[in-house]
Amino acid sequence: MNTLIMKIKNFGIASLGLLMLASCSDILDEQPRTKFDPSFFGTSEGIEGGLTALYSHLRDTYGYAYYYNICETGTDEYTYGHDADANFKDADLSGVGSLTSQSCRADALWNNAFTYINSASGIIENGTAAGMSESLISEARFFRAFDYFRLVQTFGGVPLDLGAGELKFNTSPSRVSKRNTVPEVYTKAIFPDLITAINNLPETGRLTGGLTKTAARIALAQAYLTYGWWLENPENIPTYPVCDRVDPDGHDAHWYFQQAYDIALQGIQNPGPFSLQPTFYDVNVGTNDRNSEIVLYADHTENSEEFNGGSLSYGSGAAPDNFAGWMVTWNYPNMTATRADNGAKFTPVLRAATQDLGRPWTRMAPIQEVFYNTFADKTHDSRYDGTFTTVLRANWNLDQANYGSLTQAFNANGLPIGVGDAVLSFIDNDDPNIVYGNENSVGGGVLPGRSDYVVGPKAISRLKYPILWKLGPYRTDNNGTVGQPNAASTRPFPVLKFSELYFAAAEAAVKGATTQPGYSARDLINVIRARAGKWSFSNAKNEYYVADFSKEMTDATPQEITIDYILDELSREYFGEGHRWFDLVRTQTWAKRAGTYTIAGMNATDVTPQEYTRTIPKEYYLRPIPQSQLDAMEMTDEERAEFQNPGY
Repeated sequence: MNTLIMKIKNFGIASLGLLMLASCSDILDEQPRTKFDPSFFGTSEGIEGGLTALYSHLRDTYGYAYYYNICETGTDEYTYGHDADANFKDADLSGVGSLTSQSCRADALWNNAFTYINSASGIIENGTAAGMSESLISEARFFRAFDYFRLVQTFGGVPLDLGAGELKFNTSPSRVSKRNTVPEVYTKAIFPDLITAINNLPETGRLTGGLTKTAARIALAQAYLTYGWWLENPENIPTYPVCDRVDPDGHDAHWYFQQAYDIALQGIQNPGPFSLQPTFYDVNVGTNDRNSEIVLYADHTENSEEFNGGSLSYGSGAAPDNFAGWMVTWNYPNMTATRADNGAKFTPVLRAATQDLGRPWTRMAPIQEVFYNTFADKTHDSRYDGTFTTVLRANWNLDQANYGSLTQAFNANGLPIGVGDAVLSFIDNDDPNIVYGNENSVGGGVLPGRSDYVVGPKAISRLKYPILWKLGPYRTDNNGTVGQPNAASTRPFPVLKFSELYFAAAEAAVKGATTQPGYSARDLINVIRARAGKWSFSNAKNEYYVADFSKEMTDATPQEITIDYILDELSREYFGEGHRWFDLVRTQTWAKRAGTYTIAGMNATDVTPQEYTRTIPKEYYLRPIPQSQLDAMEMTDEERAEFQNPGY
């Protein structure tokens, strides 16, 4: 099957991708345009070019580190790290910065989405006349709905009229705008487009990574679920533009929860080519990318800079590079050990383009509650081991020029280590016998008889912490060297997973949806937990490890599933994938679950936990409209203030 790999060029007011159908030479070659007009979308070539741009634009947010930051920092997963700048400190809401219309990096979504919403409208309006099938046009319907869904969750009501009428293709720039209400965005744009997409998209994508009924079902189930919460509004969170929480179609929150359950169950029972992977490790290991569980992704490739969208040797630190993983990787090359041959200090763990390591930026750090609470079970539940790099191993052999003759080094307790041995380990539990110091330059502790330095959960800090293995780079061209560790990841960034159907259905069931036999909230969650109990490989041990703790996992599942338990499971399953802010905002639990957190300090020798308090006002459940948008519009100051969300 052909693979969807995109090449992006700048086409004036929007980006148009070039679609590689079978090889790098089999592409649609479009000419630059200063603006779009109906004639562009009047040909099959124009429609296909526009569709490719819609796939390509996923890379402008998914894997883009600063947008990733606003989806994770300030939640019960991440805080700012040692090397964080204002982008990250502002998002933490813990008193070290200020979240404003100028500093909030949700601007990456706002500034990107409307261009492609307009492109999608052009395809929808002109596709039939250009001879395109409704299945292709429904790909545009999906992306228009998906972008509006992301926008309405983030900003509240947003404009449906981009200058030519609601949901109409606009051919000329407009500097005036009016925001629609939340119910209007859902009922006019999101729901109709996704329902049409489900009816017309294929079961199996036309290309690997292409849109399917399953993708549309996941998005629609999540949209119904989110809108149901919005209608119910249990915590009295304000909305904007101000409107009554009344559905234009006359349905209540319960009706939408039922629809979410029913659509999600349709997806589970009609999976097409999709399925859960046998183990959690299999979902996330780089050698198994684009597997049957990954329904939609923002794609990249190591085979061509042109189709990757960025350098294969040195990342730009900007979209469309996939460099989110850098943010959650601490500066492990600062660790030192002693060479056995000459007694000199050196770096035993080199920066390398391997999934357990990668480029370290130390902008974000996981809070200690992640290790005490979220991943409390590290024995039966494989998701802790399948999420983090907890053992850093000597890899100096990857630099033969400098260390080719080195066979041994001295590490903790003066004990010898070789290539592949543990240099530093984040151990599962605190041990009163750990003696912390700074012999290895990053504040590792020592335990009697161990040659590796150790860090217990209470010593996890803004400086050092387990690396997010699941997002780490994977390359096949390292050839026994460190490879290209300064390049952005060439792996696809996951957007939708088949497993999300189980969570959407389970959450809807908890909210009161009538369930089918065998598909209660507990049944659905136990499918996920049973899989989590199955091991095929241990990252911590760096060896194959076959074990089945599915019974222990399902037996431990509470009889009554609550929203808090759903949120715990969502974090265990999708930790660090950019979901968390949306989950907490949807369920109106952000302040409750992330209002305080614990982490050790900035310095290597800081091993004492400190508690921090965040200020999360109800108005912050919506992000600010970017200041650049307000400045670009022809409005009075009063009109700009009215356009902006309250609280900013």
